Amino acid sequence: MFAYILKRLLLMIPTVFGVMLVTFVVTQFVPGGPVEQLIHELQRQGPGGGEASSGVEGLLYRGATGLDADRLKELQALYGFDRPAHERFVEMMKSYLTFDLGKSYFQHKSVMELIVSKLPVSISLGVWTFFIVYLTCIPMGVAKAVRDGSPFDVATSIVILIGYAIPGFVLGIALLVLFGGGSFWDLFPLRGLVSDNWQELSWFGRIGDYLWHMVLPVIAMTVGSFAVMTMLTKNSFLEEIRKQYVLTARAKGLGENTVLYKHIFRNAMIPLVTGFPAAFIGAFFTGSLLIETIFSLDGLGLLSYESVLKRDYPVVLGTLYLFTLLGLVAKLLSDLCYVLIDPRIQFEAVGT
Repeated sequence: MFAYILKRLLLMIPTVFGVMLVTFVVTQFVPGGPVEQLIHELQRQGPGGGEASSGVEGLLYRGATGLDADRLKELQALYGFDRPAHERFVEMMKSYLTFDLGKSYFQHKSVMELIVSKLPVSISLGVWTFFIVYLTCIPMGVAKAVRDGSPFDVATSIVILIGYAIPGFVLGIALLVLFGGGSFWDLFPLRGLVSDNWQELSWFGRIGDYLWHMVLPVIAMTVGSFAVMTMLTKNSFLEEIRKQYVLTARAKGLGENTVLYKHIFRNAMIPLVTGFPAAFIGAFFTGSLLIETIFSLDGLGLLSYESVLKRDYPVVLGTLYLFTLLGLVAKLLSDLCYVLIDPRIQFEAVGT
């Protein structure tokens, strides 16, 4: 076990390095970099700047139009583009080893500070979605497997498949129109994580206000996720129910609940529980651009989108580095869950 964990940890190093190298190289060739973005902003805000350029598209590709060479060099030095690319990459990776993710070009804050500031929204959306999906879909999947082919199974399948077919952002807009003071009922707030007077409320009032703001966006996030987890649970249980050891247990006279929860449950839950660590870690860093935009929530999804548009490379690369590491760790934890759930799996045999 220890040798396997050490091997996986060592393999993370070239994986992360490769991901960051490819992304860094791509950013060097993307037109409209941060220097061009700033030039465009200066010319747009300057006297007659909007008319001086031949449109945004031309400015992004020619960049230096209308600026002297000294000013252009100052801008390049401001963002560190006056040095060779390989030197900047090496320096960036050295900083990342200490989790110094750099500073945003345009927001004048450290990348880690920006991520932390957006986490309340992302954690709220991700964690609530995670627990609601798991706590709803697993019991429903078990019930569907036990009642396979029954009217209950057919009816619930139709409902969850309809929910799966509706995009989350479409459902979010519909919920706002219906319950957010649109054309029908004004029951839920339209924007934000909390109300403007949140600080003035009591502790119970703050909790209630926060939960009230979360109702619509969480519904929009979760409905589309029900189908996959429910059907995965159902199919996993159906596969186990049809195996020989279940028939043997029933032949011994064991009760149906004993067979289901003592014999079937552990084996059927293997494909579900092994994905639990990755899903749980991912829940803290969930970002949904469309849901955040519809409900005016400033989370990681909106941060990532804006940083790509503005070519804010420290934010793009810093968040990619952090999320890549978290993803690899989550995959390792998922593999270790196999051993905890099914002792028959032995990692020592891998690679022999």
